[in-house]
Amino acid sequence: MGDVAVGARSGHDGEEHRGRPAESAVPAADSAVTSGNDSGAAEDDRVTGEHATAGDQGPGGTARTPRKPRSFWKELPILIGIALVLALLIKTFLVQAFSIPSDSMQNTLQQGDRVLVDKLTPWFGSEPERGEVVVFHDPDNWLAGEPTTDPNALQTFLSWIGLMPSAEEKDLIKRVVGVGGDTVECKNTGPLTVNGKTLNEQSYVYAGNTPCSVDDQGGQFKVKIPEGYIWVMGDHRQNSRDSRYNQADKNHGMVPVKDVVGRAVVVAWPINRWDTLPVPDTFDQPGLSAQPAAAGLTVAPQGLALAGVLPVVWWRRRKQ
Repeated sequence: MGDVAVGARSGHDGEEHRGRPAESAVPAADSAVTSGNDSGAAEDDRVTGEHATAGDQGPGGTARTPRKPRSFWKELPILIGIALVLALLIKTFLVQAFSIPSDSMQNTLQQGDRVLVDKLTPWFGSEPERGEVVVFHDPDNWLAGEPTTDPNALQTFLSWIGLMPSAEEKDLIKRVVGVGGDTVECKNTGPLTVNGKTLNEQSYVYAGNTPCSVDDQGGQFKVKIPEGYIWVMGDHRQNSRDSRYNQADKNHGMVPVKDVVGRAVVVAWPINRWDTLPVPDTFDQPGLSAQPAAAGLTVAPQGLALAGVLPVVWWRRRKQ
């Protein structure tokens, strides 16, 4: 009697077992627990996803054969294409590598160093600030007479997508010492003054150099910088052809802001030279600015970057 009670499931089940030997009820009960046709088992299958659904079945209810994954060699050209497009976009809008060709920025930068230049913030209206190391296009033939290299086809391609510094672009790298509205002055051997404030340049001017050069070629000067321009100087003051020595050009030695590629932020190569390029403390002294800075220009890029990250975080959480 006890065995029959265990095997019985409903009134209909009772009818099915009526008149049968009691022994047959026990296997029936076990079959009900383990069989894949049981309604409880079917429910478990829906949870775990082990059984094929109607969409996975072919004609006649047969299971559809899984699609064979594409071979690695067929996917490789697609992956390479995506990587090249991303590299080109990064070079165009975000970061680009540049090579240091001379000693004019010693000891901050050495000849042969590779620096990474931030090209993103200028897209949001941010302009160069005092103390920043910037890369800019040659304003008016500053590089006349400088030797140029002849890159091979591979170097040209890699520089085009941003994986190598470009050898053909006419770009220079200097430190910004004055922006629009500033008055910059050098007397005798220095110190250099901006809006009447003395700059302590010991931390970055090449050891043994004086902040100002005593010569009649441009080393002694007092200039008022118009809006939309910057005044740049090399850290190796006695070995840098910068704004001081290009005052006879069409911009009077100034660099138009529109010609600035971006700010150099990191020395990326060689590895033992890896370092950041922060603004020296002397440019943060009170009263240096001739006019209040537009705070929104420095805040906007970070805010927009955060806004761009949020969709990615949301998408990753949905994938988990």
